[in-house]
Amino acid sequence: MQNNPGRLCEILKIDYPIIQGGMAWVSTAELAAAVSNAGGLGIIGSGNMPPEILRSEIRKARELTKKPFGVNVILLNPDVDRLLEVILEENVSVVTMGAGDPASRIKFLKQGNNEIKVIPVVPTGALARRAERNGADAVIAEGTEAGGHIGDLSTMVLVPLVSSLVSIPVIAAGGIADGRGFVAALALGASGVQLGTRFIASEECTVHPNYKEAIIKARDRDTIVTGRSINLPCRVIRNEFTREYQKKEKEIILLEGEEFQNARLELEEYAIGRLRLAAKEGDMEQGSVMAGQSAALINDIKPVKQIINDIMEEAQKYFKKISHLGEAILEI
Repeated sequence: MQNNPGRLCEILKIDYPIIQGGMAWVSTAELAAAVSNAGGLGIIGSGNMPPEILRSEIRKARELTKKPFGVNVILLNPDVDRLLEVILEENVSVVTMGAGDPASRIKFLKQGNNEIKVIPVVPTGALARRAERNGADAVIAEGTEAGGHIGDLSTMVLVPLVSSLVSIPVIAAGGIADGRGFVAALALGASGVQLGTRFIASEECTVHPNYKEAIIKARDRDTIVTGRSINLPCRVIRNEFTREYQKKEKEIILLEGEEFQNARLELEEYAIGRLRLAAKEGDMEQGSVMAGQSAALINDIKPVKQIINDIMEEAQKYFKKISHLGEAILEI
């Protein structure tokens, strides 16, 4: 059976089919280790880290946990190949990757370490199939509800689509924050879930307290997508920065040719450093507060272990409800 949580847990050597998203400036060694210690799979978000800083984070995580953890890499990072070399040198168990075609990097990692598990983040069915053909051990089907850089398809459509196209485990991401989302993901064909925003609002996450407060205060329409019209979609919590960004974005889409490309580059430069401003300095107005729509479901800051335990306990309750619903449907 493809969507078998036990199979995913066996592949990743974890207790629960819950993966923590690899978020730049957010997913540090401390958070990754806490998730792994609680039975999930913690992920260090390498973002634009220099290789030796990533090495330091990996070694720090190894001091904090004896359980498997992974590293997320952004394929558009100019230093990605050197980061992958560090990952191999440090014998990391799992690599997740996004923002690009993973084919050549999967092959590079597999040639360097046959035991390493490589899991690309995919926004489409076509990319999921390509990842499987090139040796991916699983894929993360991330819907547009997720925080940060996103695709177009919703989790509700993407997960069953990808699950029907590949034979490797599918991990659902985007809009999931509790046991209800976990159960829904399995019903859609996933073997497990990836959570990002929920783990930001945890005691072990090292982001600025203002960032956590922004998440637990967010309501259902407080996240928006910037950059969609110029093919740079990113989901964030609305603030002064997003208002100015969208104003510039509207001006750019009226341009053409070289003028458009130059203005687009200027807008990219305008956004540089904004995530760090939010995550490390706590500026909730001029920083880029990346968060998913699931922020509307998050009302508190808890220890990581409690977050995972709550998800699994709530999931058990909903599985029982679903079994009763199944009996009722059969009677119709």
